[in-house]
Amino acid sequence: MTKKVTQKEIIAVVGQGYVGLPLALAFAEKFKAIGFDINPAKIARLQKGDDPSREMSAADFKGKNIVFTSRIEDIAEATFYVVAVPTPVTEANEPDLVPLLGASMAVGKVIKKGDCVVFESTVYPGCTEEDCVPVIEEISGLKMGKDFKVGYSPERINPGDKVHTLKNTVKIVSGCDKAALERIAGVYSSVVEPGVHKAPSIKVAEAAKIIENTQRDVNIALMNELSILFGRMGINTYDVLEAAGTKWNFLKFYPGLVGGHCIGVDPYYLVHKAHQLKYHTKVINAGRFVNDSMGGYIGKKVVKELIKGGRAIKGAKVLVLGITFKEDVSDIRNSKVVNIVEELESYGVKTSVYDPMADPAEVKKVYGIQLQKSLGKGYDAVIVAVAHKQLKKMGEKDFIALSSENALLVDIKGLYRGKIKKMRYWSL
Repeated sequence: MTKKVTQKEIIAVVGQGYVGLPLALAFAEKFKAIGFDINPAKIARLQKGDDPSREMSAADFKGKNIVFTSRIEDIAEATFYVVAVPTPVTEANEPDLVPLLGASMAVGKVIKKGDCVVFESTVYPGCTEEDCVPVIEEISGLKMGKDFKVGYSPERINPGDKVHTLKNTVKIVSGCDKAALERIAGVYSSVVEPGVHKAPSIKVAEAAKIIENTQRDVNIALMNELSILFGRMGINTYDVLEAAGTKWNFLKFYPGLVGGHCIGVDPYYLVHKAHQLKYHTKVINAGRFVNDSMGGYIGKKVVKELIKGGRAIKGAKVLVLGITFKEDVSDIRNSKVVNIVEELESYGVKTSVYDPMADPAEVKKVYGIQLQKSLGKGYDAVIVAVAHKQLKKMGEKDFIALSSENALLVDIKGLYRGKIKKMRYWSL
């Protein structure tokens, strides 16, 4: 059993997003911690106990031994570095390692003999040792194993989830050698109550993380494909899943939009590595195609339903409720709701978007969409795209009040199945 670390590590967490911030605050309960981010505006908010992602409350910052900084020299005193920066994909769905390699360069500038670096960013197997470590070695002049230790511990943060948290979820850890593994396991065991799982190698730990999300992606893709098929049969997918779910070993996945920075992105890293190995990933690619196509499919389906209801498409008014990538978070990265909006507008539909969680300025900057300050009225269709708690409080009376006569309610999550009596209704 791993002993919790007793030495006085000074821990610097590079990247203060939805992964790095809760990690830094957790470490700050046991160690001196430094939260580093290249965004000075974010750091200014964190110094006031204000989390831009709204995942951590002001109370989470109180009583913690932590400083926040955007100055690279301020993390030079650290003995243990954790890299938790985003790993997005390009427009061509290729891995974008710019943030990760930039973080590696930063660590390389300050790392000393005896220090340890752990990567948490989701990558393809081999990335840590083949892409990141050489950057650190070149800039620092030090050698992994001999002068400093390296490990990988994949993040398991689920934005918006207050049940499965960092502290109560088993953490996978790995190291470049036995000494590194034990040191890393000791540090993480100090803040993770169920303890750690020691992977036999860094590549195994990297692979374990990436297949967690790839498995979910493929299963959701199957549900999405079934929803298209069942739609043509005239039966409700959620009714089918409810019936099938009565069997003890049926896996409960549901159709929907797959966006965000994990499930909708991580499989492309595995596909990239497969291409390097001259292997074509048929199942993974198929899952990605289906899930990436769902926004467009929903948009077309709404147009068809409007036509069935006798609406002229050009100039029809549609309200979309929710634009974040999932419920009860403010994160809009890789939102597939945007694909619905783009599809509708390509037909001349006037689309309005309302989201109580998203930052209007960020939505405008990233997607060019101006969020509505209020819900408005006279819509020919209302699309419930994201199941925020605030939006789930709405019922048929509320939707009718927003709508024109004979309007359509589009229920992507199946929240109102069997509850809509006066409006036309469609769901996946």
